[in-house]
This record gives sequence, structure tokens and C-alpha cells, in this order.
Amino acid sequence: MNLLPKSSKEFGSVDYWEKFFQQRGKKSFEWYGTYLELCEVLHKYIRPREKVLVIGCGNSELSEQLYDVGYQDIVNIDISEVAIKQMKERNASRRPHMSFLKMDMTQMEFPDATFQVVLDKGTLDAVLTDEEEKTLQQVDRMLAEVGRVLQVGGRYLCISLAQAHVLKKAVGHFSREGWMVRVHQVADSQDHQVFEAEPRFSLPVFAFVMTKFRPVPGSALQIFELCTQEQGKPARLESADRLAEAVRERQHYAWLCSQLRRKAGLGSVSLDLCSGDTGEPRYTLHVVDNPTVKPSRDNHFAIFIIPQGRETEWLFGMDEGRKQLAASAGFRRLVTVALHRGQPYDGMESIQAELSPRVMELAPAGMPPQQQVPFLSVGGDIGVRTVRHQDHSALSGDYVIEDVQGEDRWYFRRLIFLSNRNVVQSEARLLKDVSHRAQKKRKKDRKKERPADTSEDSPPAPGQSIDKSYLCCEHHKAMIAGLALLRNPELLLETPLTLLVVGLGGGSLPLFVHDHFPKSCVDAIEIDPSMLEVATQWFGFSQSDRMKVHIADGLDYINSLAGGEERPHYDVIMFDVDSKDPTLGMSCPPPAFVDQLFLQKVKSILSREGIFILNLVCRDLELKASVLAGLKAAFPLLYVRRIEGEVNEILFCQLQPEQKLATPELLEMAQALERTLRKPGQAWDDTYVLSDMLKTVKIV
Repeated sequence: MNLLPKSSKEFGSVDYWEKFFQQRGKKSFEWYGTYLELCEVLHKYIRPREKVLVIGCGNSELSEQLYDVGYQDIVNIDISEVAIKQMKERNASRRPHMSFLKMDMTQMEFPDATFQVVLDKGTLDAVLTDEEEKTLQQVDRMLAEVGRVLQVGGRYLCISLAQAHVLKKAVGHFSREGWMVRVHQVADSQDHQVFEAEPRFSLPVFAFVMTKFRPVPGSALQIFELCTQEQGKPARLESADRLAEAVRERQHYAWLCSQLRRKAGLGSVSLDLCSGDTGEPRYTLHVVDNPTVKPSRDNHFAIFIIPQGRETEWLFGMDEGRKQLAASAGFRRLVTVALHRGQPYDGMESIQAELSPRVMELAPAGMPPQQQVPFLSVGGDIGVRTVRHQDHSALSGDYVIEDVQGEDRWYFRRLIFLSNRNVVQSEARLLKDVSHRAQKKRKKDRKKERPADTSEDSPPAPGQSIDKSYLCCEHHKAMIAGLALLRNPELLLETPLTLLVVGLGGGSLPLFVHDHFPKSCVDAIEIDPSMLEVATQWFGFSQSDRMKVHIADGLDYINSLAGGEERPHYDVIMFDVDSKDPTLGMSCPPPAFVDQLFLQKVKSILSREGIFILNLVCRDLELKASVLAGLKAAFPLLYVRRIEGEVNEILFCQLQPEQKLATPELLEMAQALERTLRKPGQAWDDTYVLSDMLKTVKIV
């Protein structure tokens, strides 16, 4: 039997509800959950001796069950005469002190301040079906009547799906009246169906708790709170908009959970879990399904905690990497969990206890009940991340300098722009002479001076030296390897090279060139003056007579050079500059840097035998093809080196097509350059091989 209305407008019709209850008969209709599903929130906000008004009671058993556990001062009203008659017949002898009245809630007949609680289970949702003027006026009358019949200190307790227009209306009305507004998520409500005939409809259920305050003339104080099902205390939010946003996040999470429970293979699914105290993101979860795994009792589901600071690595930070991780772990579903900077964590056990009730909601269908879900990690710990400095740049926005612990207890210093917090903008390795033992000794010494200190695994302080022999970024290694394309690479240490590097960041790339090629002269261009301060203070960068930083727009600087009377000719030009516009399909470089006219300017300041090296990060395949075609038009010889596990591609552009080299020749030249750099007295890191950087180079 289909009891759904032909349109949502019928929810506000007396005739619809009369017909509904006649056709349904005496079987109770539980809108948004049963008493057992709602009792926790009801008992929290209604005291047994309080006088309660239930509006739009229908033939729900909710009032009866409240009565049976001690809430006996209850008055029920509804516009349906059929429903009221059914309820009177059902309760006359068993619940003599509870009354049922046919009454319009927009014109109630009770005196002012009669009740301490008005309970509404789905009635506001049924009335507020749209935002037409007539509907809004009816809702205004209803809410005004609720406020009139409530005593000061009384509560309007409204069970609702909190759809956007309903939340906006309820919160707006009562906050303007000076009431305290709290939205409380009802526990375990994600799968409740609004109608049995509507199985596709699945949203979390909320309780609006509007507390009536005595009006204070001239006061503009507004209180907005959210209480989620997994936390005990409500979080104070700064505005109605932020409250609505938080509710939307909860609804999206519940929808995802319901979808994930019903089927696998939804593609890449990610979501944030926020701190109950601050509302800030605390965990980022990625759900990865592996349909190739044959199900068994122990391989349904696992949680992988990514150590702090390693969330940007390919294995953890990219879809393909997470798929590989899931395949190697051997579970049907793997949820990776990234920890957010700025959030406190007490260790693996506390994280596991905090996450266990939430991540179980993401378990796949078919997982046996009471199944133990393993928590996995690298080395069994959560890693170390220490934010050293946080500031704001007028050009780059908010940024942080943080130290993270990597493999073999190496520490790495990173520059992160918070507008793109999952991308490492610059990175450098800290010297390992600051051993774990030395740190513990310093910690012990400092404890004598002050009681509070950082953890035992705290990385070195800002003044500690940067390991300038080590390049952290794979694309920087490839760019250095590209210098082997210059003539006579075995003589480069004695050759007076001139280089133009656009994009300073932490300064690792120009600093490496400066320190490893003693005859080189480097002009580094950086548009953001804050980055020069960052590079100098935190990344060991310094200027010299061979290293000059120019604070300028790279486009303007090169245009000026190309148009000057004494045009320079650089042996090497490197572009490692990112775009500030996240909507573009190409994040590095900005499109203007590969414009055909501008490339002609670059070409004009490059020596005949020089090399132009470009870091390209472009996810738009059509745009990338256009960029490569433009580069090929300007530079007859173009090599491309793809960085494995990353989006980056390094482009090596030259002007002399007759010098085209096959892979064996490239490798031989890279080996010659590396032999030169490995000479005694030269600082060189043995963990990477330059020739490996050119193995996959292809000519376009």
C-alpha cells in the first residue's frame, strides 16, 4: 500500500493526514525512528516532572513509551481527527493522565507559558515542504505558537532530518528571538527510513534543541552549538552558517557510510573527520576497495594509520599508490587515515580508541559481526611532526614550516602552503649528527631548566644545519641530472656556468647548484619576499657574490632581460614555479610561462648550447599536449623525463637538434657528471645515482 503523497505540499494538508491514518489503520507510524532509537536524546533534554506538549503526535507510540517510563504529564495534539480518536481509544484505560486533543498547532488554545517542553517528531519537516511564501508564513505561525506556550528556560525539541531549508528556518527564527540553538545528532540514525516504501532515502536524524531565554533588550548574543553522536559535549560554533556547514558534513558522512555498507567499488572516496572541540579537520580518510581479493573471515576490512608527515608520499597521497597499498595489504577494503597538523595525538592506542566506533561505519557489507578490525601502520607508530613556524604571506597565504621524521630517523624540514596542504612546496633533510641520543640528552638538560618540553622524538631546533648535499625532491634530482646535457659534463666543475632559476621556495635547487658547481653564478627569481625570509631562516639559504636573489615576477624579469640592450645568455634556465590558481589543470608552471611569445623571450636569453629545464605538473591531457607542442615549436630538441609515482614531468629543451642523444649516450654523460661530483672533497649524497634520473628520458 503506497501512502506517499503525490507532492510534498500534501504533507501540510489535513485531508492528506486523515486519509493516511484511515488507510494505515491502527498500526503506529514512527517518523524518524522509534523510542529506543531516540530515548538517549529525549532523556537528556526532558526531565520526568516537566509538562510536555507533543505537536503532530499522529499515532506514534513515542508518547506512550515516555509515559510508561515516568513522563506522565504529556499533552498530545494533532490536526487529524482520525489519529486523535485512535490514540484516545488506545490509551483511555492504560494511560489515564495523558491527553489527546485535536488542535491546529498554528493556533493553539493553551495559555502562555504552559509547558516546559514542546516535542516535535518530524512535524516541522512535514509542514516546511518548500520555501514558498504561504508555507513560510504557516511555519512562522507554528514556531511563534511554540515560543508562546513555552516557559522561559523551556525547550523546543524537534526531531528532524535537518534539510538545508528546514535548518535555516528553525535556526534563523529562534536565534533572532535570542534563544540558544543546539543541533544534536541522534546516535545510530544513519539507516532510518523516512517511509518504508522509500528505501533509497537514508539521512541522519538530528534533534533541534531550542532553549527559550528571557529577552535582554539591546543584546545581540547568539549561541550555536553542535553535539555529534560520538562526543559527549557540544561544540560552540561561531555562526549559523558554520552550524549549517557542520550539519552538511555530518549528512555527507552518513550518506557515504550507507553507500559503502551497501556496495563496494564506489571509486575514490574520501572524507574528513573533525575535532568535536574545534570543528577543525582531525583525520582524512580514504576508502580503497580491492575487488580482486577473495573474501575470507579475516580479510574483510583494515585501517591503515599513515605516520605524520608521510601523507604526501605517493604510496599514501595518490589514488594509485593507495590502490597498491591495499593490494599489498590483502584486504577487501582498506581505509587509510591521515593525521592533520595542528591536532594533538597521544599515540597509536588513543587514535585507535578514538577511531574505532567511527571507522566501523565504513565496513563493507558481509563482514561478520564482532569481527576484529586490525589497525596497521609503518613501524607501528604515528610518526613525528613538529610545526616550527607558522605565518602568512600576502602572495602565498598561510604557510607552515614543519619538521617530520622519515625513515631511519632522518628528519626533514618542509614548507607547506595551507591552501594546498597535501603538497610539499619545499623540503630539506636535516643533518643526522643530531642523533636520537643527542636529542634525549638535550631534552634531559632542558628539563632541569623548565618542566614542560617537547617529546623525546622532537626534531632539531631551527638553528640546526641543513644537509645541503641532499636533494629531497625527485624533480630537483632530475633537473640536476639534466645538466649532463651540456657540453663536456666532466668539466662542469671548472666551467663558469651562468644559471637563471625562476622559483626560489626553500632555495634547495639553486643552493645545490651553487655549492656543487664552484664556478657557477646563479640568479634566482622569486615573486614572494616572504619566501626569501623562509629560505634564509629555515632552509640554510644564503646569498653570495655567486648567488643573487631578485624579488620580482619571473615574467616581468625575463621580459626585461630579453628587451634590454645588453641581453644576457644563460647556460641554464630552470623554471620551478607553481601556479596560485587551483582551478587550472596545470599547477606548475602558470600558463603564462609557457605562452608561445614568452617562450621566444626565454629562447632569446639562452646560450646557443644551453638548456632550458622546466618542471611541468599538468593533469589536463589536452592542455599538456598543447604545452609540449608549444615547447617543441620554440625549441627543436625536447626531452621529457616522467617522475615515477608523481604527476611531475621534467622537460629538457635545447636549440641544437643536431646534438640529439640516444639513451646510452645520455647515461654515459650523466655518469661522467656524477664521477666529477663524487671527487674527494666534494659533498655528495650516495643514496641516488644521476644516471638513473635519465634512464626513462624520451625525445618528443
